Amino acid sequence: MTVDAVRGVTPGYQWEDSDAEIAAAYGLDPASIVRFDTNTSPRVPPGLDALIATESARLPLNEYPDATYAALTGAIAELMRVPVDRIVVGAGADEVLDIVAKTCLPPGGLAVMPSPAYAMYRVLTLQRAARLAEVPRGPGDAGFPLDLDAIVRESSTADMLWLCDPDNPTATVQPPGVLEDLLRRLSDLPGGGPVVVIDEAYREFAGETLAGEVGRFPRLVVVRTASKAYGLAGMRVGWGVGDEPLVRRLSAVRPPGSISSLSAEVAARVLSQPGFAAANVDALIHERERLRAALCARGWTVPSSATNFVLLACGTSEAADAAAQRLLRAGLVPRTFRRGRLHSYLRLTVRTPEQDDRLIAALGDRA
Repeated sequence: MTVDAVRGVTPGYQWEDSDAEIAAAYGLDPASIVRFDTNTSPRVPPGLDALIATESARLPLNEYPDATYAALTGAIAELMRVPVDRIVVGAGADEVLDIVAKTCLPPGGLAVMPSPAYAMYRVLTLQRAARLAEVPRGPGDAGFPLDLDAIVRESSTADMLWLCDPDNPTATVQPPGVLEDLLRRLSDLPGGGPVVVIDEAYREFAGETLAGEVGRFPRLVVVRTASKAYGLAGMRVGWGVGDEPLVRRLSAVRPPGSISSLSAEVAARVLSQPGFAAANVDALIHERERLRAALCARGWTVPSSATNFVLLACGTSEAADAAAQRLLRAGLVPRTFRRGRLHSYLRLTVRTPEQDDRLIAALGDRA
């Protein structure tokens, strides 16, 4: 376990370079760049352009959006099978995470997270001038298991616990019942334990949501997004589900118009017709397994995944950097981890068969 405290200005979350920057660095056409680093969908819902055009013409875009986002929250309530008053929306899941941190994590407070974890949890914690306790996961060859006893122990005086399931960046998912048992153990801590954030950005790819548990665990917030399975990353729509008193606190912090009118209306329509997401998930899971098999056949180590991305185990940080450079020279952008537990891995988004074939060819056989 390590504890960090903010010092000076906390840096924001840093993605890889832009398409234009990568194209300039490697002498490529920007149109040839393919992002394997962002875990977004390679497909958009059918008819999306027409839907955007229709809504753009219908909506009073010179006015601010409806602060209640009634159409959007109604669609989310139907999708999640929870009452509207248990929902708070935001400009992507990241804003919902930020709202929870602003509401529940005081300056000088303590947040706990497994490590490795989604980088935003650290950023948001340190931006709150709070401390961060990292509980190391088990070894990668064992599937990066959670140390549940250590999480409970470190959470005994914590204000917040960050969890992601299915997990980014390890691509793992907890077996059924594990997180429910953890929630029960945490709720028995003095004061009811920390606020528990379960980031379910990849839930459509594995297992059942825990959103139905918020009534039993009033300090639980389940966070979801339209960016992954629904193919709407550019629209920036996310939401959280929690018990009504906690959602009222979160809603008091939420900016009144951070989701545009257009994004809210388009997302409401897409979420009301989840057939695309189901078909997209099925296609991505099939393609994920094809990609894994092809890379393994070339000698690469690719652990199983419960998400829309895979980890490529390169063995050493030098090997990971060499593989990343091979891909970048071909205009294919991997997610790299230059420090920490995953320094010898690359994270690769599952994209279309044609794009994945470019990646397979560019990587070639493992030396």
